[in-house]
Amino acid sequence: MRKFTVFAFLLLVMMGGMAAQAQDAGPAIEPWACPESVQVMENKTLNIFNWATYIGENTIPDFENLCGVTVTLDYFDSNESMLTRLRQGNPGYDIVIPSDYAIPTMIEEGLLLPLDHARIPNLDNLMTDLREAPFDPESKYAVPYLWGTFGIGYNVNSVEEPVSSWMQFFEHDGAVAWTEDSRIMLSIALLVTGHSPNSSDPDEIEVAKQFLLDHSDNVVIIAADDGQEWLAKGDVDMAIEYNGDIFQINLDCECEDFTYVIPQEGSGISSGFIAIPTGAQNPDLAQVFIDYILDPQVGAEIANFTTYPSPNQVAVDAGLIDPIMRENPGIYPPEEMRKNLYFLLPQDEDTEQLFNDIWTEIKIALQAG
Repeated sequence: MRKFTVFAFLLLVMMGGMAAQAQDAGPAIEPWACPESVQVMENKTLNIFNWATYIGENTIPDFENLCGVTVTLDYFDSNESMLTRLRQGNPGYDIVIPSDYAIPTMIEEGLLLPLDHARIPNLDNLMTDLREAPFDPESKYAVPYLWGTFGIGYNVNSVEEPVSSWMQFFEHDGAVAWTEDSRIMLSIALLVTGHSPNSSDPDEIEVAKQFLLDHSDNVVIIAADDGQEWLAKGDVDMAIEYNGDIFQINLDCECEDFTYVIPQEGSGISSGFIAIPTGAQNPDLAQVFIDYILDPQVGAEIANFTTYPSPNQVAVDAGLIDPIMRENPGIYPPEEMRKNLYFLLPQDEDTEQLFNDIWTEIKIALQAG
């Protein structure tokens, strides 16, 4: 039987209520203003390490204009590559946005600086359940940024039958894209082969590896966080991707050619958190940026642009979230779908190494094939 963390349970309960919170806009919310203390930081540069397509269109330029600073963006395509970069020594990042399962490892390894809540008053805008993650219950090191699910995105014009299961993806006779994220791929394979997606049993992981190898003939790309682009270009019929990324390409093309499904066997929840990495060059400015991100209007702009759900309760209550998003089951899953959702839990060092070794073996096999 699949086991859920307390955090997972609380989030699923919270998700159930969010879909019903399509309220009329409440009292006017004052626009965020840059603190006077930032005047001494003017002309400084804030360096952000983030996923691609995981920020609002105006989020960065608005912050630059409000605070008189420069922001640079660098991107990673998996939590594993992000961890590798920071373990080698922070090259100058002030902000990092890892997934939930990476946070405990980063705290344990001293890769994150503690936050000063006095400098982040907008922390109170967040959903309480999300702030009380068991790996950081007091939000000492990280705060929620966005959350979503990973599943199957596909071109409705290229796939004859509506997709509802992982096996339809793996048995599809056309071109498909996998994700570069080894945790996601192996968790799916574990689930489909009848095991916990968080299994650390070497024998079960070996079965998952073999399943992926046996169903890899039509894989044309292991996408580095850009499977949706391969789908949009028509290079693949189906892709394993995050829900927000698939909805983004429909918005970009102003069409309805692509859809996203949470397979009936189950799928994973992924929450993005915002944090300050150890060795940050401008930690004070980073605190200000986090407060800015947690502003209701800013948080809503990010959610509405990326099409990922927002953890900002004030934004939801004020009706700032696009109602089309709130009513979309691929973004806010209904109760029957939520029952089969799971979190990717932290791995011990041996299991993490096993996953990395197996994933390398799989990619070598695909390249040779």
